[in-house]
Amino acid sequence: MMKNNSKNNTKEQNQDNDNDNINNDNIKDFGIPNNTLNKNNIQFISLIGEIEGHFVAASEKKATKYEHIIPILINCQQDPSIEGVFIILNTMGGDVEAGLALSELIHGINKPKVSLVLGGGHSIGVPLATSTDFSVIVPSATMTIHPLRTTGLVISGPQTFKYFQKMQQRINEFILRTSNIEEKILVDLMYANDQLANDIGTILVGHEAVKYGIIDSVGDFSFALSKLKEMIKTNNEKQ
Repeated sequence: MMKNNSKNNTKEQNQDNDNDNINNDNIKDFGIPNNTLNKNNIQFISLIGEIEGHFVAASEKKATKYEHIIPILINCQQDPSIEGVFIILNTMGGDVEAGLALSELIHGINKPKVSLVLGGGHSIGVPLATSTDFSVIVPSATMTIHPLRTTGLVISGPQTFKYFQKMQQRINEFILRTSNIEEKILVDLMYANDQLANDIGTILVGHEAVKYGIIDSVGDFSFALSKLKEMIKTNNEKQ
């Protein structure tokens, strides 16, 4: 009996070590623990630092790789054990196409979704925040709304300008259909020239984002989590 117990203990220890290795690898690659190991009906996803797109961000920057987040979001839709998605945002913005791709994917998941803006939800972080069914911002968090911009050499000015117009229209249309802000207010905030020293745009703090209709409510983590659980319960009752 002692030998069997020893074998069982060794097997359990090896399994625990394997789980720890998977978890550590997942944290290293994605910034989150492997939720498949946890008995949890909510998928938590952190979008932090710069939203990295087709080009790798500088090594000294905190970045969220969109190709890492996409499989997690797909799993949220396909895994029946996941009943809700909680997006945590503290991002400076980043690649526009990558940010819009993630926003559309989050918005397309047909399960209850809540976002919480902590620290900041700037630039392309705005549509990421509005992509969920219900959005929350903590009182001290900020959101920067500004038009598209680029650095470096620009070739064929008129063509580039038209391309930027179309890209800006895509961003605006997404924000308008996923939030309660009016188009004129969004454009006015975007092109304000009295707040940012080296740029145009507007910085909104906590309640201001709610006042203008970009975010649904001011609250903290507990409030946002309770809201998501309430939405999950309502969704389950309908089914």
